Amino acid sequence: MTHDCLCIFGEVLFDHFPDGKRVLGGAPFNVAWHLQAFGQAPCFISRVGSDPEANTVKDAMRNWGMQTDNLQVDPERPTGRVNVSFVDDEPVYDIAAQCAYDAIEVAPKDLHCRLLYHGSLALREKTSRQTVASIKSSQPDIVFIDVNLRSPWWQRTQIQEMIQGADWVKLNSEELNLLDTSNNQSTAKAKQFLKNHKLKGLLITHGSAGAELFTADDEYLTIQPKENITVVDTVGAGDAFAAVMILGLTNTWPLDITLERAQHFASGLVNNRGATVSDPAFYRAFIESWRLEVY
Repeated sequence: MTHDCLCIFGEVLFDHFPDGKRVLGGAPFNVAWHLQAFGQAPCFISRVGSDPEANTVKDAMRNWGMQTDNLQVDPERPTGRVNVSFVDDEPVYDIAAQCAYDAIEVAPKDLHCRLLYHGSLALREKTSRQTVASIKSSQPDIVFIDVNLRSPWWQRTQIQEMIQGADWVKLNSEELNLLDTSNNQSTAKAKQFLKNHKLKGLLITHGSAGAELFTADDEYLTIQPKENITVVDTVGAGDAFAAVMILGLTNTWPLDITLERAQHFASGLVNNRGATVSDPAFYRAFIESWRLEVY
């Protein structure tokens, strides 16, 4: 097992659609998938049930070359599930409660994280929150939190506590407004958020309008997608962005180059169906362009 690695903590789940189709995903799983494709051998820390869907998760990970050492099996709780329905042609997401990823147990003591990534959904219950706290106590080099507010599974005070001790936080503009209900303009909110949580950096995504990056050193960067981007599916674009931000931080790329590459990769992903791509050639083009060292 790798003891010094990129630790990606959180949910793996299936989106279930009315026609019986199911899609494997979950933000942390998507990020880990991308990092594996980029040759970074991430350590994915999650939990699945003792059910057929767990076998599908394991098979997908192994076929992609991902480690399964820290994919725990829960004897009682099922593998994560989201039921997708449609109201007036708009998707409605019902995230199942009491899933296996809510009970991720303590990670191995000899595991050191060069970077720890986690979101907020998998921390909705005590067991997984305690496990993340335990991993943080081992002092990862970088703590990167990707806020994913999913109603009704979040509380403002709990999110504020979760962010304490983070180095970098990523969230979208709507989530920033939910966490800061003041009448301040968005830039003022971002700067205050950065200061309040003593962050090194804050990344705010704006969907098709690009992203903004604020740092504790008063550096401000912005990026927008190039014109004429073909959009097939925007699901998972934020996860793609996060994965490349992690690459940049752990490979000490300049922030402006990191932001540009994150946007480039996210723009490439939305030209495909789904939050991940199963063709290694898709990733190989980026690896070669960025001269990325693979492990």
